Amino acid sequence: MQIILMEKVINLGSLGDVVNVKNGYARNFLIPQGKAKRATTANMAEFEVRRAEIIAADKAKLADAQARGEKLAGATVQISQKAGVDGRLFGSVTNADIAQALVASGFEVDKAQVRTADGHLKSVGDYTVSIQLHTDVTVEITVSVLGEH
Repeated sequence: MQIILMEKVINLGSLGDVVNVKNGYARNFLIPQGKAKRATTANMAEFEVRRAEIIAADKAKLADAQARGEKLAGATVQISQKAGVDGRLFGSVTNADIAQALVASGFEVDKAQVRTADGHLKSVGDYTVSIQLHTDVTVEITVSVLGEH
């Protein structure tokens, strides 16, 4: 299916590109999320009319994400979990736990924006975690997992 991208999508293209994707990917993800529209002649004409407006909105989102990223970069969050004597956690620290701790610290972060390199954190220690605020804005924070006995 041919679609017009309404924003930059990683590994697919940037704003305004007309690309071919599988039907299910377009119908179930890209179009409902507002990331794309079908590449019909009417939609292409509407996009060309509104191109400047859409580009300005995308730049505003990018500027907002960069401002939030500057505040968030280098932040440290402490999360306490029950742990055994060897430092292994009973359970794990998930993306939702990290996002919740960041929101409690006053940052606007969704759990889908949290990127841990090796999956959930399962032992006590300090970890570097990436927060992707925008397709072009990724910042690193430190998550300090503390053990409770």
